[in-house]
Amino acid sequence: MTDPDTADRAREGGGGGGGHWPPGAQILWRYRENAGERFHICRPVTVVEDTAELLAVWLAPGTECVKPVLADGTPVHLEPLATRYTKPRAVQRDRWFGTGVLKLARPGDPWSVWLFWEQGWRFKNWYVNLEQPRERWAGGVDSEDHFLDICVYEDRSWSWRDEDEFAEAQRAGLMDAGQAGRVREAGRRAVAHIAEWGAPFADGWQDWRPDPTWTIPSLPDNWDRTPAHVS
Repeated sequence: MTDPDTADRAREGGGGGGGHWPPGAQILWRYRENAGERFHICRPVTVVEDTAELLAVWLAPGTECVKPVLADGTPVHLEPLATRYTKPRAVQRDRWFGTGVLKLARPGDPWSVWLFWEQGWRFKNWYVNLEQPRERWAGGVDSEDHFLDICVYEDRSWSWRDEDEFAEAQRAGLMDAGQAGRVREAGRRAVAHIAEWGAPFADGWQDWRPDPTWTIPSLPDNWDRTPAHVS
């Protein structure tokens, strides 16, 4: 993976001299901690497609990633919800388990759409991850997760996910009322988009398969570097 320590940063879909990544390029997909500036999630991915309309990337099984944990190493999901967002945290390197994930993101959308498969490439579902529109830099894209998500199924039904975490994050002060309202509105927009059943749900991505010649991207030591901002 190319080391972009001196790379400029630009709003996704904008300029900054970035251009587009070619298929097979290896980049980082990162999330900042909520109500903070540090990165606490980093996933090396391979670019499937990068155009003015869509960024598609593949998170391969077995990829070394960075994830948040409690300061004592306890997995976040094992901590009771009432204290999940108040106890001190650290980050930990780990491997992406299970099948891989195809992530699709349109410039400016406050969500990305993920595709999940069961073993044997049996399609499972789409997952609409509500998040800050991604900031683009030479080494990848950065965002902030907004807790609330939507599962979407092949029969076009859908359901909200993680509403309890969304509510608890507000109680813990990780999201104020104004931001929570904007996230809810983004969710309603996403639901309207699902009802239209346009891109990416009708585009056949569930039949996509990764190039067998691709190697698994490595996690660089400076995965949490801060790129220079475009002035």
